[in-house]
Amino acid sequence: MSKTSSIVTIAGGVGAAKFLRGLVAARGEQAAHDAAIVNVADDFHLHGLAISPDLDTCMYTLAGDVNPQTGWGRVGETWTVMDELAALGGDTWFRLGDRDLAVHLYRTQRRSHGASLTEITAELCRSLGVGIQLLPVTDDPIETRVVVEGDGEIGFQDYFVGRQHSVAVKSLRFAGADTAAPTPETLDAIGTATTVIIAPSNPLVSVGPVLAVPGVRDALVDRRERTAAVSPIVGGKALKGPADRMLRELGHEASAVGVARMYRDIASVLVIDHADAALAADIEALGMRCVVTDTIMATVDIAAALATTTINSLD
Repeated sequence: MSKTSSIVTIAGGVGAAKFLRGLVAARGEQAAHDAAIVNVADDFHLHGLAISPDLDTCMYTLAGDVNPQTGWGRVGETWTVMDELAALGGDTWFRLGDRDLAVHLYRTQRRSHGASLTEITAELCRSLGVGIQLLPVTDDPIETRVVVEGDGEIGFQDYFVGRQHSVAVKSLRFAGADTAAPTPETLDAIGTATTVIIAPSNPLVSVGPVLAVPGVRDALVDRRERTAAVSPIVGGKALKGPADRMLRELGHEASAVGVARMYRDIASVLVIDHADAALAADIEALGMRCVVTDTIMATVDIAAALATTTINSLD
């Protein structure tokens, strides 16, 4: 592979963060040419702070600073501020560790000075020693809104954290996406990449908002022959989070075949786990090449092998 080759990953959530960690391990010094285009529709404001959960999970994971028990948050956290806030009767449903709070304070301060989310993310990544570019898909505000049984429309974090994604989803929308603009960095990364990979992320609420930003899906359609996706569904279940339930609740098949149907216009290859090998013929009948390998990223080595297999699937 050329020293100037570049890999662009469409990313969001813990699965994407693990995949990116494996990609960096597999690519070594070449990872400096790589980028991840990250979902920002989970972003929200709390306590006056600008919080970017998917960007931060990817950033902490790539910095070797993520909490290994949860897959999000920072290692070695303390909770002094949250404990004091709880004692005062404040709102603590979304717990922010003290080290994590410093990042949100910095982001909020820089936003107040007029810096874009792309600029701020680059600054944070340099500070934490993250070797690849993390690119917000847009610098404009977009928000995943969830209509749930019994309560109508609520914010994504209210659904995911506040209610522990325990309520049935009736519909989704990405508020602001139709008027948002992809960043120039996002479109340039997709257009010039040697390979594009759709990480094993929730297709609906991690990848879906990225594709909803005007111009991004079209850019991926143009790169379809150089794009591979990794299924986040293994044996009909999501490895983490509610992706399998959400797919069923919103009328999709919760299987690798269901994922293939969602991605077949933008990816020419779907990588699936050995547990789903029997589905390969059905996936290929949809016009995608199917590659079977280990996709459960229990270790960095397995994640690195998955990244290598995914890259090589397009050769």
